Amino acid sequence: MLIFVLAGEGSGMAFNKLTDNGSTTPSGLVAAALAHAFALFVAVSVGANISGGHVNPAVTFGAFIGGNITLLRTILYWIAQLLGSVVACLLLKFATGGQETSAFSLSSGVSVWNAVVFEIVMTFGLVYTVYATAVDPKKGNVGIVAPIAIGFIVGANILAGGAFDGASMNPAVSFGPAVVSWSWTNHWVYWLGPMAGAAIAAIVYDNIFIGEVTHEPLPTNDF
Repeated sequence: MLIFVLAGEGSGMAFNKLTDNGSTTPSGLVAAALAHAFALFVAVSVGANISGGHVNPAVTFGAFIGGNITLLRTILYWIAQLLGSVVACLLLKFATGGQETSAFSLSSGVSVWNAVVFEIVMTFGLVYTVYATAVDPKKGNVGIVAPIAIGFIVGANILAGGAFDGASMNPAVSFGPAVVSWSWTNHWVYWLGPMAGAAIAAIVYDNIFIGEVTHEPLPTNDF
């Protein structure tokens, strides 16, 4: 989680530094998408053999809804994910000489319910990808490219939704900057949307494509 947030949030802080806190530009959006995609690919890859590399409370929630992880492990993962995000933002603030870790916010003209729907749809795509490439017992060799696919869908969603609500898809990614900057305006959007999208994706994929496969709690070396 620390790897992911350090690179993702750090890319936004770097853009603000280079532009003297100027307005977001298309190049800044592309930079953010690439940073998040690359960092998530690495974070999932290095964590996959230890904990499954969820790197997202919504992904963990989706795994729980599908019966692929126990409630206790779900709670422990959430705690670790939130702490990792906060620590990453604290490190960024210190390393940049006190530069603000900007909390997620809605763009002008975007209502909270617009943002909730956007987060639901984007997180649905993310968790559906996780199920298809990492959870589905029929995945075969496609499981090898799971971290790449997961990183790509997050990068693509940021290109689509970043200009509207920041394209979080991840409550922990939103939580760390909110804590360090102590800015909680519309923060609930970045919990409700991703959690709802994750639950829908898990229910759809688990019931339609996995079917009657017996679920057991995940081992530590798998999603």
